[in-house]
Amino acid sequence: MVLGTPFVVALLIYKWCRRHLSTYDSIEEFLESQNNFMPIRYSYSEIWKMTKGFKDKLGEGGYGSIYKGKLQSGRLVAIKMLDKSKAIGQDFINEVATIGRIHHMNVVQLIGFCAKGPNRALIYEFMPNGSLDKYIFSLEERIPLSVEKIYEISLGMARGIEYLHRGCDMQILHFDIKPHNILLDENFTPKVSNFELAKLYPIDNSIVSLTAARGTLGYIAPELFYKNIGGVSYKADVYSFGMLLLEMASKRKNFNALVNHSSQIYFPT
Repeated sequence: MVLGTPFVVALLIYKWCRRHLSTYDSIEEFLESQNNFMPIRYSYSEIWKMTKGFKDKLGEGGYGSIYKGKLQSGRLVAIKMLDKSKAIGQDFINEVATIGRIHHMNVVQLIGFCAKGPNRALIYEFMPNGSLDKYIFSLEERIPLSVEKIYEISLGMARGIEYLHRGCDMQILHFDIKPHNILLDENFTPKVSNFELAKLYPIDNSIVSLTAARGTLGYIAPELFYKNIGGVSYKADVYSFGMLLLEMASKRKNFNALVNHSSQIYFPT
């Protein structure tokens, strides 16, 4: 018996819907299980009003787009709208599960979220001075960071990372410490952000398991990239932090995509 094209199309649509509905159910189950720790949940219509119809875009990337918004209280926020592929995956759960329950002056605060059908949004405190990379790499005219300010920012980043590793009930390994993921408030206080790659582990786990490498070239620790080097631990974040400090001191990127030898990724000249 030969199946017609309409039947095949209907079967594909059925499988797609079943897979996505299952994912939506899993996310709802996760949110319900974490109810006591959750930030505020907003509807999609409330997100629309906050952003005035997504009028002011702050930036975009592989995760989706970020818009400037305002709460009813008048507080400014940054709203990350996840694209459709990220919205139904682990990235949304990762961010809500990690920073949704913690508060530290050097970790960006997740104020709320939206989870309605395929629409996923994460609402953060607004960081008026943007990300650190704009100040250590950009040739545009900006307020220069003094040596004292760079030192203060470095200490703040270290405190935020240490809190993630040791200050919570579970250790949070970020796995993507880099200038783009360090945001600066109006006083240039640094805050660790973007927890899409983060993982939660028991606090007493000195070595953790990963199924695949995660991170950004130029910052990723060797043990995350090469399985035969050794076990993965919180030290992977410490390595990334060290690479970031090198860039802050030299004001140039460590990673050069044109290098001929992989060792130059980890030992830049």
